[in-house]
Amino acid sequence: MRLYTTQIKTPIGWIDISGTAQAIRSIRMATTRHKCNHTALPEVIQQCILQLTEYFQRQRTSFELPLDYSGAPLFYQKVWDALRQIPYGHTASYLDIARQLRNPKATRAVGQANRANPIAIIVPCHRVIAANGQLGGYFYGTNVKRYLLQLENPTSFACQPTLF
Repeated sequence: MRLYTTQIKTPIGWIDISGTAQAIRSIRMATTRHKCNHTALPEVIQQCILQLTEYFQRQRTSFELPLDYSGAPLFYQKVWDALRQIPYGHTASYLDIARQLRNPKATRAVGQANRANPIAIIVPCHRVIAANGQLGGYFYGTNVKRYLLQLENPTSFACQPTLF
């Protein structure tokens, strides 16, 4: 099956998108820049570009794209499906996700699945925070995580100015 790749510029930097003619396989921050021909891409990739653009313009709160998790462990796939249930503008903790999966002791495994998520933003691992309400980590850095959370909910995790 042919794999298509492209890049788009977003407020958080260049993003690589890859997938087949049937589904999206990965969305990741680009490590290198390359030229892309957006007209030679299958419809699903073009829809992904459009929907991500709308998301960053605050015109889209959910994604309607087929995703391909093939090759990932079943537990990871269940975590990623659970992440997609977190509403736009809201957060959940690793413990919340583990409980949803009926395995409250699996918080570390949920964190590992988050870290392995190949489809950033659409599978919104940025919406998962620590149980104590802290931002927690993110594989693209906490500044990107904070940006995405504030994009979705401007009052969440706002940067406070210093007094001195």
